Amino acid sequence: MAIGTSDFPAEQLVEAQWTADRRSHIPFRTEQPPYSVFVRGIEADVLPTAQKYGLGVLTWSPLNSGWLTGRFRRGEPIEMNWFRQAVAHKFNLDLPGAQRKLDAVERLSASADEAGISLTHLALAFASTHPGVTSVILGARTAEQLTDQLAAAEIRLDDEILDRIDEIVAPGVTLNPADIDYRRPVGADRLRAAPQGRPPPLTAVRLRRVPAAHTGAASVNDLDNRIMAG
Repeated sequence: MAIGTSDFPAEQLVEAQWTADRRSHIPFRTEQPPYSVFVRGIEADVLPTAQKYGLGVLTWSPLNSGWLTGRFRRGEPIEMNWFRQAVAHKFNLDLPGAQRKLDAVERLSASADEAGISLTHLALAFASTHPGVTSVILGARTAEQLTDQLAAAEIRLDDEILDRIDEIVAPGVTLNPADIDYRRPVGADRLRAAPQGRPPPLTAVRLRRVPAAHTGAASVNDLDNRIMAG
């Protein structure tokens, strides 16, 4: 029997493991957090905690509700369908975080063009780069979208592209706080704001990236077992 959690902050994962051990319960085996180029907060705490306790991590929303497809661009209104109305705080262009995402989309799109891939493929490939991520849950709505997104399983981002992504959105940073779907650990924002207090998972590249088999702007590697449809 295997059970898991969704949107648990790091301290709750630790408490759950401790409780299961002390009370002889079945421990959680997986955690399902949001993770994307725009939502990187779990790199600071959730992913290292999951690695420490041997938890599988099935991340969701790798395209940040469509933001990382290039669908939303500066100067263009966002059509508020039923889904976006339900989570309107994630699409409110008056928020500074949303403006930061619009700026980042332009820079990421340019990087994807230089690499010869789409922004969607760059975002999906990034989501499976962290060694703490077991698999990525896709949110395709049509067969065409699913076929396109599955193609990202063959894309491997090299260090040059990943460094560029880090320059656009720093490790451990979530551009729009409204995108956070779980409670922040106490003091996490203070640690991220102080360079001297940034934990190793945010400063050591080797802890955030699966070792590359070979280099290239967007080289091919078999990652089928790291991306799944869901």
